[in-house]
Amino acid sequence: MLQTKQGQKLLVTIVKKEKAKKVIQASKNAGARGGTTLLGNGFRLNEKKRILGIPVERERAIILTLVPDKIFPGVMDAIINSVKLNQPRQGIGFVIDSKKITGICQHSEFDEESDEKDKEGVNIIMEDQKVLYDLIITIVNRGDSEKVVDATRKAGAEGGTILNGRGTGVHEKAKLFNIMIEPEKEMVLTLISRDKTQDVLQTINEDAELNKPGKGIAFVLEVEKTVGINHVLNKMVNEEYKKGK
Repeated sequence: MLQTKQGQKLLVTIVKKEKAKKVIQASKNAGARGGTTLLGNGFRLNEKKRILGIPVERERAIILTLVPDKIFPGVMDAIINSVKLNQPRQGIGFVIDSKKITGICQHSEFDEESDEKDKEGVNIIMEDQKVLYDLIITIVNRGDSEKVVDATRKAGAEGGTILNGRGTGVHEKAKLFNIMIEPEKEMVLTLISRDKTQDVLQTINEDAELNKPGKGIAFVLEVEKTVGINHVLNKMVNEEYKKGK
């Protein structure tokens, strides 16, 4: 049965691989039940992609933490403090609101007092943001992620994270010795300011040829809050905001 009584937030934290345990432990200490860690590679705008012809890959851990609305501020604050997400180049975190939940046993162990404590939170994440973001998720065949990365850079994205996986689809029915072969896939996560979402999505569609059968898919999720992303852009926007006052 789908759980709808209590809202849930999905906290996505992307940090260096060795910091994943700190994020998990901090979230548990703050009341979260745990999390799921995925491994991937990160890229940034204008960074050197190769050294002596060898691709440069920066390993990243992507931690997914699903928490109830009432403890969300405390958990997010704990994660931020554990790996210093509010400082440049320490990683990024963002929040996505979940609509339906199943497979989670809800507990009413948090009383009124703990609710009030959680609501205090930290102003880092709860203050109004001057820049709103979307998460573009692009899933393509293995080896095509570089096309997606180049497309996002060309359209104005500052970076992203690449995950490896497997996929099945109507166009992929290859067999080897009568054994079904599951094609390897790459997933590219791109966090982008909302005003650039359409341009980036259109560029990905054209450069990665997503309009052709079996080439891949891209979709957009609205992000509620972010931390640790685009410090330079946020600073510029804040300065412009102050000038306009």
